[in-house]
Amino acid sequence: MPELETACWIPLNAHSSFYRVSLVNPVPLPTLNQIITVYDQEHFQGRRCEFTACCQNIMEFGMETVRSLKVECGAWIGFEHSTFNGQQFILEKGDYPCWEAWSGSNAYRIERLMSFRPICSAVKLYDWLFILKQMHKDSRMILFDCENMTGKQWEVCGDYPSLQAMGWCNNEVGSIQVMSGAFVCYQYPGYRGYQYIMECDCHGGEYRHYREYGCHAQTPQIQSIRRIQH
Repeated sequence: MPELETACWIPLNAHSSFYRVSLVNPVPLPTLNQIITVYDQEHFQGRRCEFTACCQNIMEFGMETVRSLKVECGAWIGFEHSTFNGQQFILEKGDYPCWEAWSGSNAYRIERLMSFRPICSAVKLYDWLFILKQMHKDSRMILFDCENMTGKQWEVCGDYPSLQAMGWCNNEVGSIQVMSGAFVCYQYPGYRGYQYIMECDCHGGEYRHYREYGCHAQTPQIQSIRRIQH
């Protein structure tokens, strides 16, 4: 029987690039499964397209916008505009029959979803390979009350429906460093308001100013946080 080779391929970013980590004898692992199906009408009607990688503009596939969708594998980010701009929407495994199903309680109503991509850092890879399991099982993030990773800091590793109730000093977060995994931060308590997706493999995990939370971020207000898992 051949000896098990302890090596792995790790996602480098959200655009299907990989690099190899070799522990003894490097071998590539199978491709990750990330599947989303989108429809141009509500309740899974009309034109249908299935994706396993990024979509920068749904209009290139004959749709004006996405009006319903199904996430079969992985976790994804949906964006209001093309080329991954505008409001962000977390899309985890499940069915989304209409816009309200993924938008939640947002700061303003906009029935448009034009681009989306997978969240590689939220994927739990192969349970039999300890190093990968640890990298993606544990989600850790450090909050700072000032810009550029300065001021009071607080490490989070779970779900927090109210940061202030858990001991955070105010309703704003000046900067963030994601050590591992991925999180979705919300403008208001109870997972409401604008959504900001924070990933360890974007910006090097560093969000030095609230404008880096997303192009739709107008203030550093963040009052609830939860991990992205599947």
